[in-house]
Amino acid sequence: MTFLSELANYEKNVTRALFKHNAYRKAASVIAKYPTKITTGDEAKKLDGVGDKISKKIDEFLQTGKLQKLEKIRKDDTSESINLLTRVSGIGPAAARKLFDDGIKSIEDLRKKQDKLNHHQKIGLKHFEDFEQRIPRSEMERLEAVIIDLVEEVDDSYTATICGSYRRGAVSSGDIDILLTHPDFKAEDGKKPALLHAVVNKLVDFKFVTDTISLGDTKFMGVCRLAKEADADEDDNANLFRRIDIRLIRPISTPVVPYTSQAVTCSTSICEESLWRMDSH
Repeated sequence: MTFLSELANYEKNVTRALFKHNAYRKAASVIAKYPTKITTGDEAKKLDGVGDKISKKIDEFLQTGKLQKLEKIRKDDTSESINLLTRVSGIGPAAARKLFDDGIKSIEDLRKKQDKLNHHQKIGLKHFEDFEQRIPRSEMERLEAVIIDLVEEVDDSYTATICGSYRRGAVSSGDIDILLTHPDFKAEDGKKPALLHAVVNKLVDFKFVTDTISLGDTKFMGVCRLAKEADADEDDNANLFRRIDIRLIRPISTPVVPYTSQAVTCSTSICEESLWRMDSH
């Protein structure tokens, strides 16, 4: 039920009602994971995260094929423009509202007034159409293979783990999130930016990373692209530019709650991923 995700985006980007955003997002998530098709609001209400108000909206949508609230939102130029602008990487709700107030209502308008954008936003605009495309799992597997090979060329003591939706088995991903560990980066150590920078430099030298958004002591944000294969079709999406984040973290072992309601004890990548996702999102 994509209309719930659309409502979630509206509440986050336009009204800034984060509690409503979280409610719609949670409902959309639990319904997407439900093994069978939801046929009534009462059926949906039995799921954790779907309350009375959302179940009534589900009934309205199932019975009429549309939602009155959403129809009004879609006719509102302000909502439409702000939601569109927030799809550009680096532009959040507040920045989108300011751009809208400055007369920028479309991607075309944004391209004409790039002087209003910061470095991150300019890169997001530059690759807007590519970033809009989901990354198929087959491409994620190719990306993973290239990344691991290049990281091991720097030092085979590194461990690089692609996490996020890919790790959870999703058929597609929005971007590439990588957790990087090295035995020389221990809990008692201070900052060791050279460990991250060495990997990023390798990815840049190989022309895998094409743009740097930011590079700090422990986190890199940028853009990457697979080299085009000689026998690839002209419309092959595997050559698109993709968002990539790398976080250098210390190996740990601690009880956490990664994506489920059950506390588990795990080591290295699962715990690291959970901590990163909770810290970053």
